[in-house]
Amino acid sequence: MMNALKRKLKSDLFFNIIIYAMGLLIVLLVLIPLLFVVAASFSDPDLVIKGKVLLLPKGITLKAYTMVFENEDIWRGFLNSCFYTVSGTFISVVLTIIAAYPLSRRKLPGRNLFMMAILFTMYFSGGMVPTYLLVRDLGMYNTIWALLIPSAISTYNLIVAKTFFENSIPEELYESATLDGCGNIQMLLRIVIPLSKAIIAVLILYYAVGIWNAYFDALIYLKDDNKYPLQIILRNILLLGQTEQMGTNDVGMAEKIKMSEAIKYSAIVVSSIPMLIVYPFVQKYFVKGVMIGAIKG
Repeated sequence: MMNALKRKLKSDLFFNIIIYAMGLLIVLLVLIPLLFVVAASFSDPDLVIKGKVLLLPKGITLKAYTMVFENEDIWRGFLNSCFYTVSGTFISVVLTIIAAYPLSRRKLPGRNLFMMAILFTMYFSGGMVPTYLLVRDLGMYNTIWALLIPSAISTYNLIVAKTFFENSIPEELYESATLDGCGNIQMLLRIVIPLSKAIIAVLILYYAVGIWNAYFDALIYLKDDNKYPLQIILRNILLLGQTEQMGTNDVGMAEKIKMSEAIKYSAIVVSSIPMLIVYPFVQKYFVKGVMIGAIKG
């Protein structure tokens, strides 16, 4: 008995060591690039280009941040991204809840058929060219709606929300509300949404991060520079720096290359701040919402 217990303790210890080692490795893989970006944003661009900056800044300077905050394109892109993120997240969360609620009701006729059709879109899509033609024919090309409507609902988020509603809200509660004369819309507004703060917080975080980091839709559907989100502006800065590095001995051009490198890192830091501000407010709901919404899917 004691030997079996010792073997079990040893196996549990070995398993915990492996888990912690893997967790530490993942943390390092994520943390080291982040530390490098932050360090490079405060460092002398010449030292960054020469590869002398690793995890700590060298030749500390705020010139790159000064240039970022003085750059009108970056400010315009930042404000555009804030608008797209706030409005897009609102639209996506509302539509996801409206779709997930009826699908979570077991009495919905043809529920399994609807779910099969929705799951099909998770693995197969119409393709980039047909989607582009559809957006153009609907009159959304070069408008903000091209970024907000076509990708408004994520199939994965819809399934998570549906599973949360199924597992967290008892069917007896619906029956009691029905006996009291409560309709489906009243149930959604007065019962489901107040009891679903955890999953709503998760949906807000998922959609906000996705919209904030998105750039491909803007690259395809927008041609007006004034509507570009921040990610497109950063992409253009990166491409400009790479183009200028393709061979020149001009001193002025070399200085531009250094500053474009510095601006690149500082702009990445600035663009990450909004998500870092939002996350602490939804973090307490995050694990609960994901765990409850992921089981029995």
